Amino acid sequence: MKVRLYLVLLGMSAWTSIQAQITGGQSTYAFLGIPASARVSGLGGHLITVIDDDVSLAWSNPAALNPTMHQQLAFNHGFIGKQMQHGAFNYGHRLGQKGTTLHAGVQYARYGEIEHTDEFFQTLGTFNAAEYAIVAGIAHPVYDRLNVGANLRLISSQFGQYSSLGLASDLAATYRDTAKRTAVTIVFQNFGRQLSTYDPSIGKEPLPFDLQIGFSKQLKYLPFRFSFIYTSLNRWNLLYDDPNLETGTIFLGEEPSEPSDFNLWLDNFFRHLVFNGELLIGARENFRLRFGYNYRMHREMTVQGYSSLAGFTFGVGMKVNRFRIDFGRGVYHLAGGQTQLGISTNFAAFKK
Repeated sequence: MKVRLYLVLLGMSAWTSIQAQITGGQSTYAFLGIPASARVSGLGGHLITVIDDDVSLAWSNPAALNPTMHQQLAFNHGFIGKQMQHGAFNYGHRLGQKGTTLHAGVQYARYGEIEHTDEFFQTLGTFNAAEYAIVAGIAHPVYDRLNVGANLRLISSQFGQYSSLGLASDLAATYRDTAKRTAVTIVFQNFGRQLSTYDPSIGKEPLPFDLQIGFSKQLKYLPFRFSFIYTSLNRWNLLYDDPNLETGTIFLGEEPSEPSDFNLWLDNFFRHLVFNGELLIGARENFRLRFGYNYRMHREMTVQGYSSLAGFTFGVGMKVNRFRIDFGRGVYHLAGGQTQLGISTNFAAFKK
């Protein structure tokens, strides 16, 4: 039974690692890297460079918290594959008149009912698996253009009879120049440790720490904002040897050519980058079209010999009365992808 459960854990870890863009097998709680909002899902799975009234942005960048998020409540729910569901909800609140803003919420991933077998593949029943993270965050403007913020997460993970607790935090700083419509952000995501392990005999596992830096700019004469985000700044080499990858040959007996060092460097460099853009339509930007491209996901999830849109994402957002509704879709593989829906509202709007 223990062998079978370990195989299930490994499979889930690899699947959630695909979403989080963390190399499989190197960390636990990989669900923390799944996009926590439909807006982010439609923008390549990463968005750390925007500060507006969307409280969901605080999941990936606590420095995005600001007074315009006061009394805003956001719900997001997504689907991956046939069984896995994930999502988050959080609430923002301003403290005093100095710009300090808080948020709190819950992020979750549910993997559904899973068949329970022993090491001989004899069915013993079923079990459920799920992971949760309770978060509290705060941000404060240090200067007119500089915001700093932090998140603290208490993590609970349950896979059948195996469970684990962990503590993780984020630190972030965003510099925004409103005159030039630009922003630069650096985020230290998910650094912390396990408080208790699934099995004491295997010791404590590392968390999916990621250091990101990003830049965004909104065009002056066009309602369009683009972002470049460099992920995994803490780890340069994201390449790996795939034994199933075959290099085609032109003539019988011809030796496959190896890529040059420069091509390998270029390939590795672009695996760190995520590109996205958002078209902001209307005087109050009530309608938004989004797209994103994750080169690393495209390289790792494309099936050899088949054309694929793996790594491409798109989404749409609109404001209807007092509610903002968002839809995001990410193409991960020929077998499927992620669909996420979000709805948010501000309680202050009802008071008016």
